[in-house]
Amino acid sequence: MTTAETARTTQVHRVYIKATPERIWQAITDPEWNGRYGYGAPGHYELRPGGSYVSHASEQMKQASAAMGWDLPEVIVDGEVQEIDPPRRLVQTWRMLMDPTAAAEGFSRLTWEIEGPGEDGVCRLTVVHELGGMPSLAAMTSGDNEFGDMGGGGWPWILSDLKTLLETGQSFTTS
Repeated sequence: MTTAETARTTQVHRVYIKATPERIWQAITDPEWNGRYGYGAPGHYELRPGGSYVSHASEQMKQASAAMGWDLPEVIVDGEVQEIDPPRRLVQTWRMLMDPTAAAEGFSRLTWEIEGPGEDGVCRLTVVHELGGMPSLAAMTSGDNEFGDMGGGGWPWILSDLKTLLETGQSFTTS
């Protein structure tokens, strides 16, 4: 595989957050937190190797989808926990079910890594999404697509909202 092919099939997203590793971990793995940023779809983890991961459509997501004329499944993302080292590393499979083309591409691999904090109290959160052979999912999650203006900014948008929530107490969608 060439470097150009790797660049298209592996996305690396990084954000720096002034929060402890434990708070960041909780924001990623606890549905009371992970349902408050990004797309507002709570994700439920069984935090053990082989444990399940499911993300459920929020009522707001269902209503928006219905207004656009298409149904949204109850479970919009699923997967399985592969590795866990709280509060530093979580590796999981990840399959988007809310889009038929992306769902047909199957499971990708998603790695969350939390490093720090440094002397300034800032941690680095890195998300690596391996998307070989998944052009539709790669386009949707890259943040570089036509949906960005509608809040569909993929991982960059989700991670920016996570950072905002942890540092200010409010997400992008908080009124």
